[in-house]
Amino acid sequence: MNVYRRVLVASTLGERRPVDDIARLSEMLAHSDVIVVARDAGGTAIGVARSITDYAFCLYCSDLAVDAAHQGQGIGKRLLEETVRAAPRVRNYLLLSAPKAVSFYEHAGFERLPDAFRFYPQDGWSVPSPPARKANP
Repeated sequence: MNVYRRVLVASTLGERRPVDDIARLSEMLAHSDVIVVARDAGGTAIGVARSITDYAFCLYCSDLAVDAAHQGQGIGKRLLEETVRAAPRVRNYLLLSAPKAVSFYEHAGFERLPDAFRFYPQDGWSVPSPPARKANP
């Protein structure tokens, strides 16, 4: 868990993850299906990819973090390649990009989707109600 936290903090992804909530970070790791770690020649972790998958149809890469001092060396792309190797039968590999990482994913050949959605439950964990439809005249 400390390795995961350290890589998040050393990357720009730490800005959008609860790096000071150790219990939540532990849960995030415990409920992940695929975790791939990149290490330098000395064995220090410098990158991590954390994903959730059913191993048959869909894989969601929740975290792709590379220590800022090691970015631009192909480590992120290699982490994603190893993630695919861990779940080779999957047909849909998905992720949400951090704003600073959009060009990385475009350069790596990922398809940008216009039809992805995100919601934040307002009242506990209920799904938001759809907008009211107008009656057909």
